[in-house]
Amino acid sequence: MASGFFALFDDVATLMDDLATMSKIATKKTAGILGDDLAVNAEKATGFVSARELPVIWAITKGSFLNKMIILPIIILLSLFAPQAVVPILLVGGLYLAYEGAEKVYDYIFKQHSKEKTEQPLNVLNKEDILTQEKQKIKSAIATDFILSLEIVIIGLSTVADRPLVIQIPVLIVVAIATTIGVYGIVALIVRLDDMGYKIIAKGEQVNKTILKKLGLLLVKSLPVIIKILAVVGTLAMLVVAGGIYVHHIQIIHEWIHFLPSIFQELSTGLVIGLIAVITWRIIVRIKNKVKHLVSVILF
Repeated sequence: MASGFFALFDDVATLMDDLATMSKIATKKTAGILGDDLAVNAEKATGFVSARELPVIWAITKGSFLNKMIILPIIILLSLFAPQAVVPILLVGGLYLAYEGAEKVYDYIFKQHSKEKTEQPLNVLNKEDILTQEKQKIKSAIATDFILSLEIVIIGLSTVADRPLVIQIPVLIVVAIATTIGVYGIVALIVRLDDMGYKIIAKGEQVNKTILKKLGLLLVKSLPVIIKILAVVGTLAMLVVAGGIYVHHIQIIHEWIHFLPSIFQELSTGLVIGLIAVITWRIIVRIKNKVKHLVSVILF
């Protein structure tokens, strides 16, 4: 009886050691996309009123956890019973990311809309409008996070694909929790840099330390610059992630542009696919509006 107990204890210890090792490997393997994930989500989580920044980030973080709770069982079941469905799901997600990134590039190049906006008088938003905009931005951020979370889970799964479920499930849970806390923890620090700066300035004034005042002022002034950089990096990251999905899973695309460096393969592929998606969608919307107008003229 005692020998059986110790044998069971030894098996559990071996399993925990294996679990720790595979969790470490899986987390390292997903680290490559975490830079892109951070840039995209930091860009999505900025632009809110200071008092609402942390509540917004917390709302997106909860959405990210929910995303992973939905994705984990679905991907595990698909990998067991329909592994051929995983790649098409990734491609659809990549199309969404490519569209999101390319839409920003398209609007930046063709500035007609922005010019029209500057000519219009500024509207003062009431509290209800601000909350509505906030909810829309949170939904957009969570939708983008869903695609990034999907790729993180699939990359994590690829490291333990040959392991039993008793290893796969805990490893993926560890990866999901670690990546979510890591990314949104850093995002929270970034968006609160100005508040940290003001506190350091106040502390410097209390103790009459010039170096503290300069450090605080540097943090305050750096936040707008960081946000602008993140807006660009976040857009590029979406295109790179989207392009990477297509380059790595559609052989013909890789063959066409194999002579380019990897980063340019992914960026160019994401941009082309995204621009095609943006232009196609805008044509569909224009046709739909014209049909609506025609129907209303005929009927009324």
